[in-house]
This record gives sequence, structure tokens and C-alpha cells, in this order.
Amino acid sequence: MLATVLSGALVGIDGLLVEVEVDVALGLPQFTTVGLPEGAVKESKDRVRSAIKNSGYEFPSRKITVNLAPADVKKEGSAYDLPIALGILAAEGWLAKTHLDKYAVLGELSLDGRVKPVQGVLPLAVMAREKGLHGLIVPPENAAEAAVVEGIAVYGVATLSEAFLFLNGERPLLPTHTDLQAVFAAHSQYDVDFSEVRGQEHVKRALEVAAAGGHNILLVGPPGAGKTMLARRLPTILPEMTLAEALEATKVHSVAGLMNGRALIATRPFRAPHHTISDAGMIGGGAVPKPGEVSLAHHGVLFLDELPEFRKNVLEVLRQPLEDGRVTISRAVGSITYPANIMLVCAMNPCVCGYFGDPQRECTCTPQQIHRYRAKISGPLLDRIDIQLEVPAVKYKELSHHAPGELSTVIRERVNQARAIQLQRFAGRTIFCNAHMTSRDIRRFCQLDTAGEKLLENAMVRLGLSARAYTRILKVARTIADLAHAEHIAAAHVAEAIHYRALDRKLG
Repeated sequence: MLATVLSGALVGIDGLLVEVEVDVALGLPQFTTVGLPEGAVKESKDRVRSAIKNSGYEFPSRKITVNLAPADVKKEGSAYDLPIALGILAAEGWLAKTHLDKYAVLGELSLDGRVKPVQGVLPLAVMAREKGLHGLIVPPENAAEAAVVEGIAVYGVATLSEAFLFLNGERPLLPTHTDLQAVFAAHSQYDVDFSEVRGQEHVKRALEVAAAGGHNILLVGPPGAGKTMLARRLPTILPEMTLAEALEATKVHSVAGLMNGRALIATRPFRAPHHTISDAGMIGGGAVPKPGEVSLAHHGVLFLDELPEFRKNVLEVLRQPLEDGRVTISRAVGSITYPANIMLVCAMNPCVCGYFGDPQRECTCTPQQIHRYRAKISGPLLDRIDIQLEVPAVKYKELSHHAPGELSTVIRERVNQARAIQLQRFAGRTIFCNAHMTSRDIRRFCQLDTAGEKLLENAMVRLGLSARAYTRILKVARTIADLAHAEHIAAAHVAEAIHYRALDRKLG
């Protein structure tokens, strides 16, 4: 007999409805799975057989064929265990087929029949709602995550027997309810704050400017200057995540299996990969591509510490996501696109030993070593970094000063006001902040007065700044003016923006 149970597959961060067709026919005992199954799906036959037996049901000693349709999409993961087991029980006539077309079913089975959590439940819940299904049956650990999607009933089942009895109408289950607004509010608190940072007021100001305009930033300073500490607090001053942004970020983390029991990602992600990461780890990849660090930082911050230590090919693959806000991974069977709308924050030492230009410690590097060290950062990558800033070591007086600094919430309010100005400026456009302005936008919105023009001209000549630095200065000056609620860019705004390019002539 034939039975069909609905399930789902992941294509990027989107869900695809999968029909799990199970046919139990006369013939020698055999269990065949077709429909482009990957390794974990092929191994499900052993888990399913043991789970059915250990749950008190009889496993058929006949020919079993499982087809996962559509057959031209690769299926991976262990989420098909539960629908396959239910399909076998339905094909044998023990499970009524009445409700099988109303629910999508996901879950890995242990050998004793328990249902274990799986990855990618949120996008599959969205898919089930869009397909008009009545509900979704998932492991209990995934129920809260799936229930974030409004308009579909989510049922958590702990065992194969519980799912069987529910679908057979013998044991009613209460759907999992999630108060989306309450969950969003509960998960939107950060555990760090800018007030904890002593000193480095000019760096805090630069990070505020970066957050206000969406500018990428490079911090250059000796070890122990607080570069990482400052970078970790940047998400706390970015505009609050909207519910739509939170759902997008949660989708990516759900597909990657990084939810860790959370129902929603409601704070700006902060990802800090080690410099030994591969290019596939950075942008995503694999036989069935998974999201990389760039996508996991979607709507948040990607922090690259010890920037020159990253392999050149890893840094070069960042160029597309920084430009387009997304990552496209191509394979023989097709292409998958992951979102990657990020702020890039980089940190590095000024030289190999870390103390070039430090007034307290002597640098032991030769000029050739310093040049080779800095030359590891390519020009195209620097083209995408608007702010370059020196971060000196913190003085003892600043460390011992016990007065708390400015709260992140206070800084964020100023950032929100500047972003509101930019949203109005770019209304009806596909860009939302100054960092994404085109050359035409710069000519239109970054007009300088006579004093500003003269100041910028002198800086270009005396500091030997490049043409790319010119456009970066104008963008950053526009953001500084927005923070000051100024309609026009003044000379003071240009002067501060030039200060944020002071390293250009040294790193060029």
C-alpha cells in the first residue's frame, strides 16, 4: 500500500515542501530511499526500523520504497526519520491517512522512538504556513522556534508513539503558543554596554559615526588597547532590530543549527571568526551549501581580529557580500543565495610586534617587515572600509577613573536620529544609509562649502590621500553632519572625517 506524509527541505534559508511517499509491497525484505538522499537520509532506514520496533509496532518484512519528492532537490539531515516512520505505519494500515495531508512533519528518531531536535525549523514553518497547512509536528525542543511563525499550529511530540496517537485522533495535543512580542522583548537585551569601556573616547565617537552611517571600520592599535572590547559593543549602539530583521537573522541561525534553544534572534549578531578560517567557512559552502560567518552576521557585525593574519583568498571572497549584501554559492546542481547585510569591523596591530608608534614600548620590526605586514591587506578590501582609526594604549589615569561612561542606549538614540534622517533622504530607494551611497548620490548630497572644499583639497595634497579616500571622506562627513542634525556639510564635519582617514597614507 502507498501512503504520503508531508515534510520539508531547505533551499538556502527558504523551505520547500517535500512529499515523503512510502510504498510497502510484496517482495523480499528491502528498504530503498530515492529522491537524491544524502548520507544521513540514507541511514534513516536503520533508525526508523529500530524506532518502530521499540515503540511497540511491527516493522513490515516486505519491500519498502521511500520517495522524497521533488526528486531533483538534494535532501539532507535527519528530519525525515519521523515522516518516514509514520508513512510506513500508514502504508501498513495502522495509521489513518485522514490527517496526513494537513500537517508537515519533522524530526529525527532515536532507536527507542524518541524524537530529537533538527535544524532549519523556522523557514520550514514559514513554508508550511504559506502552503496553507493546518499545522506542523516537530520535536519539543523546536516547538518554541516554530511557533514564532503566526498563523499555523505547532505541535511538539516527544516520541513516535505520541505523533502516531495524535494523527490517529487517539490523543489530542495542545499547540505551542509563543507571544512573539514578549519573546522579542525578552531576547533584545545585550549583556555588554559601552559604559563599561574606560577611556578611548575618540574611538567611541568613531564607532558612533560608523553605526550612524553603516560604515565599515578598521581599528589599528597595539595589543591590549581594547579593540576587541570596543568592537563587541558596537551592536549595542546600532538601531534596534525590527521584527522582520529578527526573523531573517533567526532563519540563518536556524538553518545553521545555532539556535541553542532560543526562539528568536532579537539582538544584532556579532560574529568573530578565527583567522585560520577557510573561505568556505567565511562565506558558506559544502556539498549542500551551509551559511558561513558572513551570513551568520546578517543584520549585525562581522569582526575580523588580526586582519593581516587571515589568508588572502578568505579576505578576497568578502568583496561580493560587502558590495551586494548577499552571498551566492554555485554548485553543479544549482546556486544558493544567503543574505549577508553586515557591518565589517576589522582590527590589527600596527606592525608584526604590535608596538610601531607606541610611545611606551619600542618596536622591534624592520621597515620591510612593517611594509610586508600591512601589504597583506589588499586595496580592493580597503576600498570598502570607510573609517580607519588608530587606537592607542589606554593610560592608567583613564583605567583608574571610576566614573561610568555613556550608556549604549544614549548613544543608540543619537544613531537612531541620524538613521531617520538618512531613511528620509533615501526614501523610495534600495539604500538605507550613507555608506551605500553611489557616486551620483555623493555629488547630490555631499556638497561642500568653500571652507570645506579648501580643507579637503589641502588634506588630499599634504597627506597624499587617494581618490578612494576622497569619496570615503565625503560619505563619513555626511554622516557626521547627520549626527549634528545639519542640513549642509560644514568644514568641521570634513575635518573630523579626514581624521578618520589618517592611516590611509600609511596603509596604502
